Amino acid sequence: MSCFSFLSRRSSRLPRHPAEVDEELSSAYNIHIYTYRELRNATDDFSPSNKIGEGGFGSVYKGRLKGGVFAAIKVLSAGSKQGVREFLTEINVISSVEHENLVQLYGCCVEGDHRILVYNYVENNSLSQTLLGCGHSSLQFSWRTRTKICTGIARGLAFLHEEVRPHIIHRDIKASNILLDKDLSPKIADFGLAKLMPPNATHVSTRVAGTIGYLAPEYAIRGQVTRKADIYSFGVLMLEIVSGRCNRNSKLPIGEQDLLERTWGLYERRELVMLVDTAMDGDFDAEEACKFLKISLLCTQDAPKLRPSMSTVVKMLTGEVAVNDDITKPGLISDFMDLKVRSNDDKPSTYNTVSSGSDQNDHSMSSGNTTSCATITFTDISYRS
Repeated sequence: MSCFSFLSRRSSRLPRHPAEVDEELSSAYNIHIYTYRELRNATDDFSPSNKIGEGGFGSVYKGRLKGGVFAAIKVLSAGSKQGVREFLTEINVISSVEHENLVQLYGCCVEGDHRILVYNYVENNSLSQTLLGCGHSSLQFSWRTRTKICTGIARGLAFLHEEVRPHIIHRDIKASNILLDKDLSPKIADFGLAKLMPPNATHVSTRVAGTIGYLAPEYAIRGQVTRKADIYSFGVLMLEIVSGRCNRNSKLPIGEQDLLERTWGLYERRELVMLVDTAMDGDFDAEEACKFLKISLLCTQDAPKLRPSMSTVVKMLTGEVAVNDDITKPGLISDFMDLKVRSNDDKPSTYNTVSSGSDQNDHSMSSGNTTSCATITFTDISYRS
């Protein structure tokens, strides 16, 4: 073998410039590929001053792209173990999903070990930082606005569950994953991301206080991931929107700390209207508010098969279908975990859940054979009452 041929072969294995790779991948997957340098520049080197959120999937920064367009730039945590092409295959599915109540994916960065997603920037942050944010927001949430938000979230979830192929189970529906645009219309964030995380990382930000309150018992305890688990989470979220308080508040009397448990008690006493947010000063439709709360209870029933589909929920919210008054007791995770949460000398109690598995005929992006352990850390945090 000549020295020339050796050098020729060696040079063919030299890494190409990132821009060349990005152009090739972008055309192959129909996804806009950003360089890491572009996103560093857009966020002032991922400056803490530009950080606008953090969750189980990673940190989010506000950035200004070329041309002056603002974007939400999510740096995925735990370093996805997927190869570039496998990662882009999943991203290709997410980028093709478009709905007025879903956050839009602009593109991504797959340079080196970096896995970064670029979304459209939503002006009014999330429900957790506005409606449920301890009064730090100047936004006013009228009853009309709340009904629009509830219905919009339901439409977005129904689209993911029933119209997208393969179906997408979100698995982390909560107030911080509901963003609000300039008109306070809701946009669901973080859908389809569960498959991008490595098997040893949780796909649910269970270390963020409050997330546990959204988890359906069958999911949190046995790891049964189905669309019914999303529906349960939606039911809890809608209770928060109507009541204006988080699902857990340890400053309240014992019987009122858990929002779902309190709602069930008021339902049994026919006093649901007492749960409606007093911040509206009585300016709301009491009958409609009670209907929304009943729909929330239907979504959080203990038996998953009794929970309505999201398309049915949309029809109930809009008045196309009557609300069934035959509501069974909700699944309360406290019924299973209460003693264990307080055990082990006040140390965090952790339980492993399996993220795979689905009900019969519930084939989706979240089902599959990969087992993923999620460590649930129970916390006791005070929220807005």
